[in-house]
Amino acid sequence: MFYLAKKQFAAQGDAILQGKQLDWSSRFALLAKTSKYPALKAFYQQGVVPPSTLISEVPMVALDFETTGLDPNQDSIVSIGLVPMSISRIRCNAARHWIIKPETRLHSSSVVVHGITHSAVADAPDFSSLIDKLLGCLQGKIVVAHHSPIEQRFLNAALKRHIHEGIEFPVIDTMALEARFTRSIRKIFWRSLLARQSESIRLTDSRTRYHLPYYRQHNALTDALACAELLQAQCATNLTADTPIGAIWS
Repeated sequence: MFYLAKKQFAAQGDAILQGKQLDWSSRFALLAKTSKYPALKAFYQQGVVPPSTLISEVPMVALDFETTGLDPNQDSIVSIGLVPMSISRIRCNAARHWIIKPETRLHSSSVVVHGITHSAVADAPDFSSLIDKLLGCLQGKIVVAHHSPIEQRFLNAALKRHIHEGIEFPVIDTMALEARFTRSIRKIFWRSLLARQSESIRLTDSRTRYHLPYYRQHNALTDALACAELLQAQCATNLTADTPIGAIWS
């Protein structure tokens, strides 16, 4: 996970609060008719669970990207981590982690963050060779991410470059949930200016509030696992098993 600068992070948080619900079932049905790339068409044809489905019955997959920067139009994905899960189980045996040869320059500033070097990507596969596998892993599941615009925008941009089609899907954003559970994003960021670090909704700080262990950051697979565990803790603490998925996705 490549963190935003403080001002960008706050602005994105405001955008999350202003998001609107879509009729995802109808949207997927429409996109299944118009999509041409076979794996993407199959992704949409699988459909999406109704918003009334209990969260305890929803198959999910935690997803995290490491990238060469923060702009999906100028930067690219350099690693993908995903972990299939539900709110009661994390399927580590089915987790996937791919290092990818980036389509754009690997900046030293991003190498310092995620530790993926030029030698590590020299023989790595191109994103195009993983598209079908990735879409297959996401098919039929609700994506879980911490600050989901990163994953949504980078995946959308990457697919547009390679197959000339973007992608749309509902997400459970654990950052947005934590903002909801701690009352107000604006209050959180104001308090962070006053060094009230316990109010931060970054992934590591959010996990600390639920007494989850510390994991080293900026490895896509570890961050995906950390996000999966955070969602389970959030649901166990703040929700019930009969909460409908429509109450927490966007």
